[in-house]
Amino acid sequence: MERIKFSFDNKEIIVALENNSAAESLLKQLPLTLKFENYSSTEKISYPPKKLDISKAPNSCAPKDGDLTYYAPWGNLAFFYKDFRNSNGLVPLGKIISGRENLESIDSALVVKAEEIK
Repeated sequence: MERIKFSFDNKEIIVALENNSAAESLLKQLPLTLKFENYSSTEKISYPPKKLDISKAPNSCAPKDGDLTYYAPWGNLAFFYKDFRNSNGLVPLGKIISGRENLESIDSALVVKAEEIK
């Protein structure tokens, strides 16, 4: 199981990735420096430098609290901190396995480092 660590302000969030082309595509871009912002009081979003390959990934999902997704139409990553309805174009990337308590403060961080855990 591939994992990514998001580090910021001496905190971290660990995500276990799904087995699909979008998650693999994100791994290939790591390490990354990202900035997150709050969106719609439901998710924290950020834009990776390149679009992810969604050719072998589900084209919709119903995200739950703690899910990391990719919204293909806009090209953004989205950490959900509230459950949400099934949405077309929303690709599941992974689930938070530790550090969920740090998700609320991720958008106040100036810089978030994302790297693969080997």
